[in-house]
Amino acid sequence: MSPSGTRDVLFVSVHPPGRVPSQRFRYEQYVDFLDEHGFRTTFAPLLRPDEYGVIYGNGRYLKKARVVTRTLVRRLGDVLRARDADIVFVQREALQVGTVLFESVVARSSARLIFDFDDAIWLLHASAGNKRVAWLKRPSKTSKIIAMADMIFAGNDYLADYAARYNRRVELVPTTIDTERYVKRQERDNGVTTCIGWSGSITTIEHFDLMIPVLRRIRERYGERVRFEVIGDGEYRNEELGIRGRAWNADTEVRDLSAFDIGVMPLPDDEWSRGKCGLKGLQYMALEIPTIMSPVGVNDKIIRDGENGLLAASEDEWFEKLTLLIESDELRRRYGVAARKTVESEYSVNSQKHHYLSLLREVAGQ
Repeated sequence: MSPSGTRDVLFVSVHPPGRVPSQRFRYEQYVDFLDEHGFRTTFAPLLRPDEYGVIYGNGRYLKKARVVTRTLVRRLGDVLRARDADIVFVQREALQVGTVLFESVVARSSARLIFDFDDAIWLLHASAGNKRVAWLKRPSKTSKIIAMADMIFAGNDYLADYAARYNRRVELVPTTIDTERYVKRQERDNGVTTCIGWSGSITTIEHFDLMIPVLRRIRERYGERVRFEVIGDGEYRNEELGIRGRAWNADTEVRDLSAFDIGVMPLPDDEWSRGKCGLKGLQYMALEIPTIMSPVGVNDKIIRDGENGLLAASEDEWFEKLTLLIESDELRRRYGVAARKTVESEYSVNSQKHHYLSLLREVAGQ
């Protein structure tokens, strides 16, 4: 601890600030609040923006190896910074390869180690461009990191149950929305068409594809009265449904989402999806967008079916519930208002920030 009483927190992650949801919605949006309460924060990202094309692109394995070598050197430098920190906060992993060397060094130092995760990362899951080298990730390292941490921040009950096998100090810390930034726009669409929207990324676009048979049926029934939006994959195309994907943009994210009249979050019912923390749905809900989710993982805890949104498990249920919302402006409004209240009370920064602060103070020994 510095002489002034300020505690130093080193946030260790793969990505630079402002880049990925798991960091933006789990710790970056708390930084100013922590600073106001005596925690001085420093970011230690692994990748540089100019390295993304190599790491997540197809092939180019020699160049990938060079980037990985550079990231290892960077982490060695972060070991020195970690020695001066009171808390080292590792989000998901310190390195993208299957070593826990960094976490092991921190665990043996005077710094306290917090491990945060919001996906079932103990399962093998790699981007399309890295399938052939996925074995290098060694996801089994997750249990080792959990075992050596002073505290675990788990994004939902499914993840917390897994972590509890290896560490007794597990805290449920939900993914949260900044409701001062996520505010409903007063004007949405021109009232002529109903927009059904999905938001995600190039790695989760396969989940949107689960909706295609349902959306075909919706188009057959309603024709041009409905339109479909995809945000997160600028290359995505479905000419049959008139969809041209839009790339995610941090500056226009809230405005882009606000164009939705109905937000959808389909998921397959598998182990990886059960680890999801409902972010897409929470974003919709904060903007008072009536939301339909698959009842997988935390989703059926966030959504109380028929009260603050809808749950749909089968193609027929998706079709039926989309139809309900398309045909009733009043139902959309009622679910949207209830959804916003749910986020404000349970899944907002304002509702969780003091709990977040108390956990860091506990770890720091205050």
